[in-house]
Amino acid sequence: MSTLPVRLTVNGQSHEVEVEPRLLLVHLLRDNLGLTGTHVGCDTTNCGACTVHLDGEAVKSCTVLAVQADGAEVKTIEGMADGDTLHPLQEAFWNDHGLQCGYCTPGMIMAAADLLQRNPNPTEEEVRHGLEGNLCRCTGYHNIVKAVLEAAKAGGGAASAKPPPPPVEEPAAPVAPGVGA
Repeated sequence: MSTLPVRLTVNGQSHEVEVEPRLLLVHLLRDNLGLTGTHVGCDTTNCGACTVHLDGEAVKSCTVLAVQADGAEVKTIEGMADGDTLHPLQEAFWNDHGLQCGYCTPGMIMAAADLLQRNPNPTEEEVRHGLEGNLCRCTGYHNIVKAVLEAAKAGGGAASAKPPPPPVEEPAAPVAPGVGA
């Protein structure tokens, strides 16, 4: 079968690969690039375990052809942490027990990150609605929703877990003699 060249940036790294036209993005990520945090759960967009960000928006990578991602930026769960520092969503899922077996967790976190980028301060109802396309077979979703709300409070909609730099103090303007105090 013939192959096509695909150039894409995944988690900040450029990749150039040859793929069959029918290869799904999820398989490119897992099989070609070794990024196995993105899971294959259903191949029908029902479960959301394969959710990644494609050009800044959450997509289910089991329904995107790899060739459709040519020239795109992709972020997977592996790209969420900043070195050894977890993203606020990852930290909140850990602290609030928003995971059980962990299979759905990467997709949940990617979907939640997309939600928090669009709505940094969601209500519980908005979180539940925002995660409707992601299934978890182990929990009752209570701790997942709790984790997303906790991450929102911690700035989980930010692109990285780095705190903002401290404000730069402007030097005081010189005061003319005889003016002020």
